[in-house]
Amino acid sequence: MKVFLGDKLVDEKDAVVSVFDHGLLYGDGVFEGIRAYNGRVFLLDEHVDRLYDSAKAIALNIPMDKAQMAQAVVDTCKANALVDGYIRLVVTRGKGTLGLNPYLCDKAEVIIIAAKIQLYPQELYDNGLKIVTVGTVRNHTEAINPRIKSLNYLNNIMAKIEAINAGCMECLMLNTHGQVAEASGDNVFAIKNGVLTTPPSWCGALEGLTRNKVMEIARKAGYEVRESVMARYDLYVADEVFLTGTAAEIISVVDIDKRPIGDGIPGKITRELSALYTECARSEGTPIA
Repeated sequence: MKVFLGDKLVDEKDAVVSVFDHGLLYGDGVFEGIRAYNGRVFLLDEHVDRLYDSAKAIALNIPMDKAQMAQAVVDTCKANALVDGYIRLVVTRGKGTLGLNPYLCDKAEVIIIAAKIQLYPQELYDNGLKIVTVGTVRNHTEAINPRIKSLNYLNNIMAKIEAINAGCMECLMLNTHGQVAEASGDNVFAIKNGVLTTPPSWCGALEGLTRNKVMEIARKAGYEVRESVMARYDLYVADEVFLTGTAAEIISVVDIDKRPIGDGIPGKITRELSALYTECARSEGTPIA
């Protein structure tokens, strides 16, 4: 495997960073997860834009421009003959000292990995997920804003631990006001009487690119889509619930906190949107070849 490190492609065994890198020491950096379908990188420009927004929010200077970053992603995919797969794009603060001062770091480190991923087994896409609400509260927007896709993912990991300990592969996270935020790694949608509702980003949700694309697809398909504050009640009584994410794509939720959602099986609208999303993902994007 070839990995993009710094400013060039290197062999996987040579893709190493310093033990003094602030990404390792403090989770000081940002990242993006990107998908490639049918020889194209899906939503590449949008992912690069969000990466640079996240970097700006934490005062991290990326040592290349957006066009160079996008080209580096394509080159990494090409070097690994990736047709369908997953790209992890990481920018760390770089090598620094054992102290917190980020301005003592030499230069941000860029890392791009192009490989494969399968977040959930196929049976869960066929039958739907069962999830639980966890006690780990989503980060306050004025602590580490969830809109920043930072390397500090401990908040999400603690929630994932609770979910796994409860026998589930995913969970529901609330914000500090007890409102629905998101799952540990995905956005949440509810469908009631044909209307799609998802929490706004200021409720503690990442402004997911898959989320945004699904909202666009749903509107084009004639559905009303709302961004609105939600309580667990709104999910419990929904006709359908589903999650969206780059790695997860669209996956139905059929049970929350032992409450069956709708008929307890993946719903018709969720299945329709999933098919439309797959068609879109496999026909759009930046060519790798």
